[in-house]
Amino acid sequence: MKKLLLTGFEPFLHYTVNPTMKIVEELDGLVIGEYKVISKIMPVDFKVSGQQLLQFLEEIQPDAHISLGLAAGRFKITPERIAINFKDGDADNEGNKPVDELIQEAGEPGYLSTLPVREMVNKLLENGFPAEMSNSAGTYLCNNVMYEGLHYAKASNSKMLSGFIHIPASHELAIQHGNIPSWSHEDLKKSIITCIEVL
Repeated sequence: MKKLLLTGFEPFLHYTVNPTMKIVEELDGLVIGEYKVISKIMPVDFKVSGQQLLQFLEEIQPDAHISLGLAAGRFKITPERIAINFKDGDADNEGNKPVDELIQEAGEPGYLSTLPVREMVNKLLENGFPAEMSNSAGTYLCNNVMYEGLHYAKASNSKMLSGFIHIPASHELAIQHGNIPSWSHEDLKKSIITCIEVL
């Protein structure tokens, strides 16, 4: 059976809940389509997250890798099209705040997702979940992890599919925050299961 490495993030900045963490924990060990899900939670730390992902990829040797991230303020599921070779943005959970810093000195300026992102968007829409392609994963930890996964696949000449999906806030987080759109946890989880089934 094929293996899927599925990662989410711990809470960060002023978001005390990260719905990706709960989704990833609940899907761990399940068989979805052709894949057995192996879940990991990533730290919101520029200095650690990339290396930790590479360690997981080396240990698990998955056939596919999907990282999930919270895009508070978005109201659709948004598979990302591209990751760029920059770290930048707000401070992470450890206080690191890189500015215009390369993720990989010898890496390409950008890498396109190798997930079937258009098919994922189409299937989400067919199933009644608002979705669209995103052309920017930003420069924070989400982009950092997406870039590292794609760079690893390229550098190791791996056939592993790799990419990133941003999700909206959960109702739980929106209630705490007070002013962001949100989805139910169950719909968020079903949408990610749908994306995995497309693989």
